[in-house]
Amino acid sequence: MLIDSHCHWDAPEFGEDSVGLMAAARELGVGGFVIPAVERSNWSTVAQLAEQVTGAVFTLGIHPLYVGGVQEGDLHALRGQVELSLKNPKFVGIGEIGLDYFVPDLDPQLQWHIFTEQLKIARDFELPVVLHVRRSQDMVLKGIRQFKPSSGIAHAFNGSEQQAQLFLKYGFCLGFGGAMTYTRALQIRRLASQLPLDGIVLETDAPDIAPEWINHQRNDSSHLPQIAQTLSDLRRDAAPLEQALEVEALGRITSANVMRVLPRAALVITTA
Repeated sequence: MLIDSHCHWDAPEFGEDSVGLMAAARELGVGGFVIPAVERSNWSTVAQLAEQVTGAVFTLGIHPLYVGGVQEGDLHALRGQVELSLKNPKFVGIGEIGLDYFVPDLDPQLQWHIFTEQLKIARDFELPVVLHVRRSQDMVLKGIRQFKPSSGIAHAFNGSEQQAQLFLKYGFCLGFGGAMTYTRALQIRRLASQLPLDGIVLETDAPDIAPEWINHQRNDSSHLPQIAQTLSDLRRDAAPLEQALEVEALGRITSANVMRVLPRAALVITTA
C-alpha cells in the first residue's frame, strides 16, 4: 500500500471529481491520502472530503501563500477548530504551514508571525506539522528548534543534504514526489537515492508538481505508484550491489514513515 502524504483534493482543478479520482487511485494501490488545508475558508472542506473517502485524513492550517488574506482572529479560530477536531480521528495535524521566500511580495515578517503562531498551536496540542519549505529551509529549521513540534513532514523537499539531515534529526520525514521524476532535478534525485529510507515519504502535491510524464497537466494520486517506481530506480542505480527494493516494499516502508510522523493517521489508514 502507498500513502500520498500531500494531496490537495479540494482544489478547484478537480471540480466534482475528487472522490471518484481518489477511489480510482485506491484501485491502483494508493490506500491513504493526507489532505492539507491552506486557509480558514477550506478547513471544513478538507474535513468533509476526508470523511467521504476510506483512508483519507486531513490537517488544518494557514499556508504561507495565503497569509496576506489572514484576518484578525483567524489564528484564534484555528486554535479553536483544532481543539474541536481532536474528536475526529481523521484529523492528524497542523498544516500546510511554513515559509515561502520564492514568491515575490510576500511579507517575510508576516509569514514568520503566522508560521510561529501555528507552531505554538502544534506544540500546545502535541500535534505534528506538515511544512511548506520553499527557499526557506534555514528559517523553517529555526522555527522547529524554537518551538519543537513533535514530528512532521517537510513537503516537497528541495534543500541541501545538511538541511535534510537536520530535519531528520528533529524527527521529520522529507516528502519526494513529481519533481524527483525529472532528470534535470539532480539535487532532489541525489537526496532521494541516498538519504535513509526511514526519512522519506512519497507525495503528489496534487494537482500541482506534475511528474515528467504529464508535465504541466493536472496531477493526482493515481501517479503515485509510478513516482514510487522512480524512487526504486534511483536507489537501485545509486547502490547497484544492494538488493533493489520493489515498489511494494517501498510502499510499506514509506507508508510506515507517514504513520510514524503523523501518528493519528495510523488509526485511520491501517484499518482502511
